[in-house]
Amino acid sequence: MKKTLFAIAASGALVSVAHAQSSVTLYGIIDAGIAYNNNVGTGHLFQAASGAINGSRFGMRGTEDLGGGLKAIFVLEAGFNVMNGRSAQDNRLFGRQSFVGIASNDFGSVTLGRQYDSVVDFLAPLSATGSWGGTWFAHPFDNDNLNNSFRLNNSVKYTSPVYAGFQAGAVYAFSNSTNFATNRAYSFGATYNLGGLKAAGAYMQLQGTQGGTSNATAGTLDQAESSAIGQDKTLFGPSGFQLGASTQRVFGGGVSYAFGPALVGIVYTQSQFYDAINTNASTYKFNNYEVNAKYTLTPALSLAASYTYTDGSLTNSGTATNDPKWSQVNLQTDYALSKRTDIYLEGLYQHAIGAGNNAYISSAGGTSSTSNQVVVITGIRSRF
Repeated sequence: MKKTLFAIAASGALVSVAHAQSSVTLYGIIDAGIAYNNNVGTGHLFQAASGAINGSRFGMRGTEDLGGGLKAIFVLEAGFNVMNGRSAQDNRLFGRQSFVGIASNDFGSVTLGRQYDSVVDFLAPLSATGSWGGTWFAHPFDNDNLNNSFRLNNSVKYTSPVYAGFQAGAVYAFSNSTNFATNRAYSFGATYNLGGLKAAGAYMQLQGTQGGTSNATAGTLDQAESSAIGQDKTLFGPSGFQLGASTQRVFGGGVSYAFGPALVGIVYTQSQFYDAINTNASTYKFNNYEVNAKYTLTPALSLAASYTYTDGSLTNSGTATNDPKWSQVNLQTDYALSKRTDIYLEGLYQHAIGAGNNAYISSAGGTSSTSNQVVVITGIRSRF
């Protein structure tokens, strides 16, 4: 009898230990606000807006101890519009992220699924749009994907552990087609931290991501994401600009420094689109130059600002046909009501330079009818 009771007690203890070594966490962000846009078509736009800083989301992340310093990990994350309850990312169930893999403290992690590229992982956190500024602070058209307008399907990612402040990673996304090089992507990047100093660099290349390709729904980007930057967003006159090209490259670097209550940073990116969608053997190129700063006045109140200058160009058969430029100033103040909930006020101004070129503040609701655009938004954000 004593042996039986001991066996039952030991089994219960093992179950408790196993349970303690595995965990699943439910998390999310709800971000909602009211926005004003001064130039949309022929009028002004007042709108209820979801996700001005962070896209609203909910997700699950889990770990399981496998022994020997290894653990299984997974993330399932869904985006949604808090104003109407609809799923984001083209109505995917887990459109923001969905991956599973193995992680080791000594050797890093390998994950498979729908994931962010290395530009988002390493470089974006040094920019305003990839950190405190959020969605509407993106560079024009989010041409460099620092605001993760798209993710990589069918991807395999490696992320190293941190060695003396240094961390690196790489991603490869399969086309899932017999045409191996169509609708695929690869990306790599690294970051270095030393005290308040942080530096990062990253590169990404996508091939054959035009929305019209026959395998566009199977590969790295499906058709909806290849058209993530839509025709209503005017660039180079009324013809518009769409994400997707025979070859797309993004690379850049950045540095930030934190001292006391202040954080300052600079970021440079270049985006190239060869044989872009709806063009005749043309190339789009964007150079983005950003400076940003944030100052924490009190533990609850912060002020922040960023400035981006974007130099764009369109060439056709090797001849320059347009040279537009955008200048954008972003301001933000944020007040924490608690550890999980804050309220914010943002003001954005963009000026477009170039014949027939219109202003467009990313995600703000529409192309300006002129070369200038002003957006003001106030909102509330809650995390769980």
